[in-house]
Amino acid sequence: MPEEIRFYTDEHVSKAIVRGLRERGVDVVSASEAGMRGASDPHHLTRARSEGRVIFTHDTDFLRLHAAGAEHAGIVYAQAGTSVGRIVYGLLLIYQVLHAAEMKGHVEFV
Repeated sequence: MPEEIRFYTDEHVSKAIVRGLRERGVDVVSASEAGMRGASDPHHLTRARSEGRVIFTHDTDFLRLHAAGAEHAGIVYAQAGTSVGRIVYGLLLIYQVLHAAEMKGHVEFV
């Protein structure tokens, strides 16, 4: 059976998004919970990859890291200001239709 997506949220992501995903049974850890507040973007990406987690962010620097060839378990990006409801819905859709292996090295936009 394919492995489900697990998420890692960048440190600027609202706690409401983390809570919304958890209430729906999604495995998610925030940068704060992982003890990664203040870490560089490459360190966040490495941490998420080492745990097989898809990173969710509002930070375009992660898109630049992807374009530069950085290895990752997946990146989901939403522009800052996107509503919590829209983000949770988008992340749930990704969670429901894709598997962890399909997200490896892949970027999705919400």
